[in-house]
Amino acid sequence: MPVTPPAAAVPTTRPAPAFRGRIGRDARSGHYAVPGRYRLHLSLSCSRCLRIAITHSLLGLDEACPVTVLPAVPDGPAGEHSALRPLYEASAHRYSGAATAPVLSEEWSGRIVSTHAPDILRDLARRFATAGPELYPCGAETEIRDIEQVCAQDIEENAQRAGCATTDAAEQAAALDRLIATLDSLERRLTHCEYLLGDQLTGADVELWVTLVQLDTVHRWHLAAAAVHRIAEHPALWAYARRLAALPAFGRHLDLDGIARRHHAHCQGLEAAGAAVQILDWAAHTAPRTPAAHG
Repeated sequence: MPVTPPAAAVPTTRPAPAFRGRIGRDARSGHYAVPGRYRLHLSLSCSRCLRIAITHSLLGLDEACPVTVLPAVPDGPAGEHSALRPLYEASAHRYSGAATAPVLSEEWSGRIVSTHAPDILRDLARRFATAGPELYPCGAETEIRDIEQVCAQDIEENAQRAGCATTDAAEQAAALDRLIATLDSLERRLTHCEYLLGDQLTGADVELWVTLVQLDTVHRWHLAAAAVHRIAEHPALWAYARRLAALPAFGRHLDLDGIARRHHAHCQGLEAAGAAVQILDWAAHTAPRTPAAHG
């Protein structure tokens, strides 16, 4: 039962990832999967990094691909982590952009393989996984990409527009209506299915769960209370979010304090009445956190 997206908002312009290397099947590919050859650099307050951390845990890759955890709040301009600057400069001559996470680096050369989260997610699942769920099953790629688009455009972008103080009231209302229509569609799907693609957890669920975390812990701060109540009126959707939060691979990576500090450190928007209307008590439904691996 496919999600029928409403009219999409105009996509937000984002800078292209600086590095797009891929992990291949064997030695002929150059970058090929060898346990211990690669390292992830992740800040768990970043939604892209959080998706990678969850996927990494679901697949049990702590030994195969270690993780270095970065601070929740970047310490440089444009979201830069100064700890990543040497990697970027070693990987691109006279690199002048921001040294941002996520990063998949190669230990052998001390250089970056990829900073593109969707590619990293798929390479972890397809090249390293020997256990755990099949997150990108054959034949499901189109559906998963559709969910990624729905999350980025129909949920996150519309939530931003609905809470933007500089947007006129009519556009705010239209954006909220598009957001609610998307949540209605997901609600219908999850009323009949345990997961988005049926009875098996996939990458689509990782994508949506992190989007729901962002909706409740970031975008809610700028929405009217009535808007947040409309968003909360999707019992199957939020029960699904609560159920996944209780899984260790999801819940132990949820840094609520870090997300809040990152948001408030960089956000220029005004706080609205919806900030006080929490949809889900994430802390109560997450598994106890254990320290992630550090380099």
